[in-house]
Order: sequence, then structure tokens, then C-alpha cells
Amino acid sequence: MKLFRFSGGVHPDDRKTLSAAQPIENLPMPALLHIPLQQHIGAPAEPLVRRGELVRKGQLLARSQGMISAPVHAPTSGRIMGIGGYPAHHPSGLLVRTITLRPDDFDEWHDDCEGVADPFALEPAEIARRVAASGIVGMGGATFPSAVKLNLHKRYRLDTLVINGAECEPYLTCDDRLMRERPADVRDGVLLMARALGVTRILFAIENNKPEAQSALREAVKNHPDFQVVGLPMRYPMGSEKHLVQTLIGKETPARGLTADIGVVVHNVATAAAVNDALRHGRPLISRVVTVSGGAIRQPRNLHVPIGTPLEQLIDYCGGFNDEPARLISGGPMMGQPISSLRVPVVKGSNGLLVLSDEEVLARAEMPCIRCASCVSVCPCGLVPLSMAAIIRAGNLDASVNQGLLDCIGCGSCSYTCPSHIPLVQYFNYAKGELVARQRAQHKQGETKRLIEARNARMEAIKQAKREAMEKRKLEAAAKKATEAGTATAREAVAAEAEA
Repeated sequence: MKLFRFSGGVHPDDRKTLSAAQPIENLPMPALLHIPLQQHIGAPAEPLVRRGELVRKGQLLARSQGMISAPVHAPTSGRIMGIGGYPAHHPSGLLVRTITLRPDDFDEWHDDCEGVADPFALEPAEIARRVAASGIVGMGGATFPSAVKLNLHKRYRLDTLVINGAECEPYLTCDDRLMRERPADVRDGVLLMARALGVTRILFAIENNKPEAQSALREAVKNHPDFQVVGLPMRYPMGSEKHLVQTLIGKETPARGLTADIGVVVHNVATAAAVNDALRHGRPLISRVVTVSGGAIRQPRNLHVPIGTPLEQLIDYCGGFNDEPARLISGGPMMGQPISSLRVPVVKGSNGLLVLSDEEVLARAEMPCIRCASCVSVCPCGLVPLSMAAIIRAGNLDASVNQGLLDCIGCGSCSYTCPSHIPLVQYFNYAKGELVARQRAQHKQGETKRLIEARNARMEAIKQAKREAMEKRKLEAAAKKATEAGTATAREAVAAEAEA
């Protein structure tokens, strides 16, 4: 198959050999699970359980709110210990609403967790409905509710499903191991998603540094002529959705548009496996595979982990630290997020926990920009990072939008290649967050103004109604008085006539 090239990109040392040979192991159940209600893009789930309630594995703990949301289920059976604030799986470490569950060691499944003997007999709409009910989100890190993507055929003319098996971030090997160890489950999940989307062309893209995964998938799909496994060149950020599609079909996604605009939907390998588990076995998304790696961890591993497990449990199972880690990262080193505490739980989007040594971090002092334009040559989105960063430093965020800030995918290629060690991607992430905060503030002000105006209009309507009611009463009283006066006059006239 002919592949196309996108501009920019870098070739970091992938460091995948640390964990690639480690098969997936089941992490023992922790003493407590902390299950956040916000593990996805969109509205947080709404809890349905109470403190002290007994629940079973796979039971619905919190339902979705609105179309862009996802429900949350119990990773095991046990007792609800409380619903309250707990540190978020986020650099801020702020408290988020979380359900705490104490496992009972019985691991009993809920009666509602029943699969379908032949999931391929399901109608496309029913596949999407069951995926939504199972709480499945994009497991490559984006955490967008998967059912929403499966319904895109209602608004777009789709012809291709792309499965993202690039896993281009250094260190991470969880998808690699999943493809090697469960190729049939991944294949069936992909075919079910293709049925839901109404497409027959499937491109399964895997970087060429994963030959065992490529072989396993090619063997699994050999009887499916519309299902093609494609080897990709090793180039970061190959796993970026829009750049992956451009590499495969040679078409660029419109700026700030969706790949669906050009007839393509992209899903992740782990998402495909989760879809198979949900439809064939009735298992909602209650666990995932996580890579634990880095120079400061004693035994890098790939672990199958219940959602809500504190990260410190993963570290302990991997033998603890070799040395004091210089940095802890959730995800990959390029686009992952630093974390300040190992108390935070594993969530649906947790594909990696990196424990990096001083040698791997290589913290160096930031120096002035020398305008070498290295960042420009590696930007896969065709932006000019040095100019955007200068504008952001000057505080002119609106001008940075005009320079293409919102087209930046935050891949970190610019920061990686900068000889002055300027944290360019951090500037861009800060600016995006600040713009979102400003938009929310403006929306809040506008909504407050609208509510005040609506209240004033309501109060004025009430006053007007009262005035009209008072005028009506006055008119009725005057009419009654006139009627009474007329009656009295008539009586006097009759009396006078009688006397005469």
C-alpha cells in the first residue's frame, strides 16, 4: 500500500525495549478503589449509589449526563465507602468527585452483565447503544465517548475505519502487547465497529517497530479481504489522528475539522478490545492495560489494572524505585502529563505510568531563542512555534490564535528539538487553557446577564399583571357602584309614584 508523508515530525529514542518483552500481568486487587465520575471528555457521570451500599462487579455506579458523557461501573464487588473529593489524575491534583469502593474479594459479576452469543447479528444502532451503556471511551488518551464516533455515519458519508496501532510515544507498549496477546479480540472489536459505522474498508495501522503485533494481526485477519494491516514508518507523531489519516490516504483533515469530514473514523486498539468485551461478554469498561516503565522503576511491566487503582499499587507491584525518580508522568514523555502524587487513581485514559531518572529527564536551563527555526521544521501542523511563543509571552493570546494556536496538537516536537530548551509546548498549553477559562468567564457573564434580564422581565410582567388586575377591580367596583346607584334611584322613583 502506498503511504504519504506529512511535514515535520521527530525521531526520539523509543525506549520500548524496557517493557515490550513483558507480557500483560493481572495486578492484584487493591484494598480501596477510587473511581472518579469524570474520566472522559464531556459532562461527569451522575452517581446512582449511596455510602454503605453493596455493589457487584460491572454494576452501574453513575449514569451518563447528556450525549457527550460516559457512565461508570464497579470494577469489582464490594461496599461503597463514600462519594466525595479525591485528588484528580491531573497535574493540578485538585479534588474531583469520586466514588470510593472497598472490594469484598468475591469479585462477583452483576446479573445485568450478559453478552451476546452473536454480536454481529446486532443492528448498528444497537451496537452503538451497548457501547455507550458500557462506558467505553477512546483509550489512547483522548477519552472521547466512543459511541458518539460510532454514530457519525448519521451526519457524514463514511467509507473507511482506521485503527490506530501506531503507539508512537516512547516507552509505551500496552497496545503492542494487547495486539500480540489478543489479536482475535481486537479484530472482532474492529469488525463490530465497522458494522456500526456502515463501512467495509478497514486500515489497521501499526508502526514497523512492532513486527510481532503486525504478524499477529495479519494472521487474525487473513480471511477478511477488506481488512488491511499497514506497516507505518517510525516517526513521531504518527499516532496523531489527523496525521495518521494523511499518511494512509493522502488527504488532509480540514483545519479544526474532523477526519469524518473526509470520510474516515479513527479508533484505538484498546478501544476495539473493549468493544469486543462489552458486546460478546457483557463486560463494561472497568479495567485497562497500563505500561509501567522508565529508568527509575525496578521492573518495567505491562499490567492489567482495575479502574480506580492508586498508582502507588502499580509501583509496588513493579518492585518500587531503583533511585528517587526525577519525574512521574501519566502517559508518554511527549504528550503525557506530570503527576505530583502516586495516590491518584488509574482512569480509563491511563495508558502509561513513567518513572523517569535524572539521566532521562536531562533538565537543562532555558536560554534565549536564537531563531534557528528548528521548531518550525519539525512542527507537523505547519506552524511557527517561536512566533507563537513570543506572542504568548507578550500576553497577546488573541493574536496567538491568529497564528494557529488552536491548530496545535500539543505533540511536543518543538520542545524536543529546541536547542535553547524552551518549553514551547507548555506555553501553548497554558495559552489554550487561559483562552478556555476566558471563554467560560464570558459565557458565565453572558448567562448571568441573560438570567438577570429574564428575571427583570418576569418581575415587570408580574407588576403589569398586578396593575391590570387592580384597574380591573376598580372598574368592576365603579360599575357595581353605578349599578347600585341606579337601583336606588329607581326605587325612589317607584316610591314617589306610589305616594302620589
